[in-house]
Amino acid sequence: MRLLRSTDLALRVLMRLAVAGEASPTTREVAGDMDVPYTHLAKVVAELQHMGLLDARRGRGGGLTLTGKGRAASVGAVVRAFEGDGDVVDCEGATPCPLNSACRLRGALRRAQEAFYAALDPLTVADMVTDPTGPLLLQISRPS
Repeated sequence: MRLLRSTDLALRVLMRLAVAGEASPTTREVAGDMDVPYTHLAKVVAELQHMGLLDARRGRGGGLTLTGKGRAASVGAVVRAFEGDGDVVDCEGATPCPLNSACRLRGALRRAQEAFYAALDPLTVADMVTDPTGPLLLQISRPS
């Protein structure tokens, strides 16, 4: 299974903010730290803010901060939110699969997808930044 780029960015933003401490980096600073386009990251930040996982303040003294809900967020829930509930394969697309009425693969792939999410469900954003990850994130982030 391959994650969407937006899912990857969302997880990395949450992890970055989990180690930010009192500093509130801006979206532009985080985009620079991650070497990703600002416009892509801004869309991800807006979605995370809509989900209540981070706060984004504009202007002088503004920046991004992780909320309590964001720190305790399940990694599985974040991945589900960004990936959506769709099937791993599109059996109903422009050229529907001829096996659709008797296919066993679709169910097996759905179970595998759920097992993937289930493995991520117990992990929180806070869990993801314990040693050695947290200190490394601080080293690669520019001082705010």
